[in-house]
Amino acid sequence: MTPLELINSRPLPFAALMGVSFTEAGPDRVVATMLVRPDLCTLGDAIHGGAVMALADTVGAAATFVNLPADAKGTTTLESKTNFIAAAKAGTSVRAIATPVHRGRRTQVWQTRIETEEGRLVAMITQTQMVL
Repeated sequence: MTPLELINSRPLPFAALMGVSFTEAGPDRVVATMLVRPDLCTLGDAIHGGAVMALADTVGAAATFVNLPADAKGTTTLESKTNFIAAAKAGTSVRAIATPVHRGRRTQVWQTRIETEEGRLVAMITQTQMVL
């Protein structure tokens, strides 16, 4: 089973609720997209910061899952830091691209770039995942 098939075989309920769709997955990069729906926005039709953070957390966790050691039981987020750069408007799609900073036996650190369809940076997230 490919990493993308592995991720898609175990959909996360909250990610499904948000409409997250994984499009690429491998040991060095996991990519997902999400439509910015009005119910994921603040006033002014801009994506809510919590939706940005939840998308990044989902993609970082999936990236860790793909890279778990054979004896691991799972993963959980230890820490996440978000820098918000620009808004994404309702009706557009955003793309989350997670790449590794560190992949150890006990922790992994992923940096996720959230960008618009045009490649404009929305947020940059650094996340630490614990290997269970």
